[in-house]
Amino acid sequence: MKILSYILSPIFVLVFFLILVIFHPLQWIGLNIFGREAHQKVVNVLNWFLVKSLLILGIPVRLENKYQLPENTTLIFVANHQSTFDIPPIIWFFRKHYPKFVSKKELGKGIPSVSFNLRHGGAVLIDRKDGKQAILELGKFAKRIKKNKWSAAIFPEGTRSRNGKPKSFAPNGLKMILKYNPESYVVPLTINNSWKVFKYGKFPLGLGSPIKIITHEPIKVSELPFNELLNKVETTIKNAID
Repeated sequence: MKILSYILSPIFVLVFFLILVIFHPLQWIGLNIFGREAHQKVVNVLNWFLVKSLLILGIPVRLENKYQLPENTTLIFVANHQSTFDIPPIIWFFRKHYPKFVSKKELGKGIPSVSFNLRHGGAVLIDRKDGKQAILELGKFAKRIKKNKWSAAIFPEGTRSRNGKPKSFAPNGLKMILKYNPESYVVPLTINNSWKVFKYGKFPLGLGSPIKIITHEPIKVSELPFNELLNKVETTIKNAID
C-alpha cells in the first residue's frame, strides 16, 4: 500500500492544487460580479470537488446523519479535529446551513481559494497568540452569523490530532459564539479517520481509510448551563471516535 501511495500521492496533490487554483478566480467573479450568494455556490462546488478528489487515494467521505437539523436558525457545528480534510466535507454536507469557520489567521493568506474564502466568505481569522484580538474578532463573528442566519463551525481542540486521539476542548471560542446566539443549536460532529491521510507524515499520503462524519442530536443552547453543555458536547463527540 505504501508503494502504491508513492504513485498516487503526487497525482492527488496535483489535482487538489489545480482545483484550488481554478476556483480562486471563480470565487472572485462570483463575489464581485454576481454577489455573495453566487460566491457561496462557487464555494460549495469547490468543496464537492475537494471531497471527491480524495477518491484518488481510495478515500470515500461518508456522512452519518440520523437527525433532522433545525432550519432558519443558527447552528453551531462543534467537531473534533484530525486533519485539513475535516473542512471540505463540513462545508459540502451542511451547505444549506452556511457553515462559517473559526480559523487561525495564518490561513488567511497564501493559499489559493482557501484564503480568499476565509477573508471574504464570512469566517473569522484569529491570532492564537493574541487573546484580546481573538475575543474581539470572535464577538464580531458571533454577531455576523446571527445577523445573516448563518452557522458556525469550530474545532475546540484548537489544533489537529496527529493520531486520532482527541485533546481537551477549550471553552472560550464556543462560549463567545453562544453568548451572542442564545437561541441557537449546537450540533456535535464526530470525525473519524481523516488523520490517517497523514499517517506516514506529510508524504506519502495514506490510502483507503474512509472518512466518516457522525452527526449527533442537536442541543438547544438555552436548555443547559454552558459548562454542562460543553461537557455533554465533548463527551458525545469523543465517545464516537473510533
